[in-house]
Amino acid sequence: MRRDYKAVLFGNGTMGERHRKFFEYSDVQFLKIFDLEDLDCAGNVRASLVDEFVSKDKVDFAVIASPATTHYEYAKLCLERGISVFVEKPLATLGAQAQELVDLAIRNNVILFVAQSECFNSVFLNFRKHFMAELGAAGNAAGSSFRLEFRREHKYSARCRDVNVALDLLVHDLSLCLSMFRYENLKVEKFTISKNEDRAQMQISIAKGSHAGAELDFIVDRNSDIDVRTISVEFGGDGGPACDYSVSLAPHDENGEVIHVSDSLENEHKFFLKLMAGACSEWGRRAAQSAANAVKLATISTASS
Repeated sequence: MRRDYKAVLFGNGTMGERHRKFFEYSDVQFLKIFDLEDLDCAGNVRASLVDEFVSKDKVDFAVIASPATTHYEYAKLCLERGISVFVEKPLATLGAQAQELVDLAIRNNVILFVAQSECFNSVFLNFRKHFMAELGAAGNAAGSSFRLEFRREHKYSARCRDVNVALDLLVHDLSLCLSMFRYENLKVEKFTISKNEDRAQMQISIAKGSHAGAELDFIVDRNSDIDVRTISVEFGGDGGPACDYSVSLAPHDENGEVIHVSDSLENEHKFFLKLMAGACSEWGRRAAQSAANAVKLATISTASS
């Protein structure tokens, strides 16, 4: 695998620094880190700097870890110039913009990779393997059904306050859902966001396909008294597995605080570099489309609660 890539980084905050360290460990050289001192009066990276550093003959890819409201602009700028993009979630703040970026990457034959780290969480990958096997074993038995509850809560943080909780947290669990079930088969039944935009609930049904009738519930809160990231499973009817259960996507320390699973970030960087080396291209396109679909679901019309 090639190990001499050159890149630029947009945003050197918490996530930007983490991504930079992971990539530098894999011998990626960052030619330029665009940060606060490089912004113009409108809050955008100065055009002269973009022209100087962001061109296909100078860099292989861009890492975008700037505020979420800038992801679409910077990703589009790079994709239009034929530069592959590794961008933090959410891909964009509007569904139409997210789809535009996916289409642009395909048209220009470059990689668009969205850093939905939970999709690379080894705990989730193990859960998905066994859960989908359980569904396959149950088949289409009469009366078999299931309900999944995705719950993601943490205490107040000053980070990621430029978007609401749906684009900040819900997209994580929507991406997990979309790695198991087809977007075209899903129907949003209910979606509410609190007036302070820190808590949201979504109810989705699987409207068609082999799992029609199943229910998916999502609860997210970024101003909670607890730290929790769980998926709970309930089976119904006589044809499905008999055991209901819940899994935590992260361990907790002695104070009950979430300990982030370190291999999630490492795994997503490895997959991106595989894509850059020409492997798994079809998987990469599907993953980018799922990230766009997650934004579409997270930005449908909402009701305040």
